[in-house]
Amino acid sequence: MVNTFPFHILVGTILGFLSGLGTGGGSLLILWLTLVLGMDADPARLINLMFFLPSAIVATFFNHRRCRLPIKKLLSPILAGCIAAAMASILAKNMDTEQLKKLFGILLIFTGVRELTYRARKPR
Repeated sequence: MVNTFPFHILVGTILGFLSGLGTGGGSLLILWLTLVLGMDADPARLINLMFFLPSAIVATFFNHRRCRLPIKKLLSPILAGCIAAAMASILAKNMDTEQLKKLFGILLIFTGVRELTYRARKPR
């Protein structure tokens, strides 16, 4: 295992790129921090949040700039996401860490299966 600062910068850059594409870079970061680096879950979640917010803001900015995301369509998902994140944070704070790990694993498996079996719908 390479344990140097430039290597970590490379991994962070790759995960940031994947996150910007919407492919789950944040989920991969949690796995990297906990499984590869052996970090506890709480600091890993905090780092993941601090990682995700700037990459989400940059991706949103560039997609809006390319006229792919009108502002009016962004406001309700942003508000709903903030409310859901706050509620999930309160719920997670009161849950056992092992239970959270199992639920996160189930989420990753479900997401992976959905991505592997996803077929785009034909436009109407």
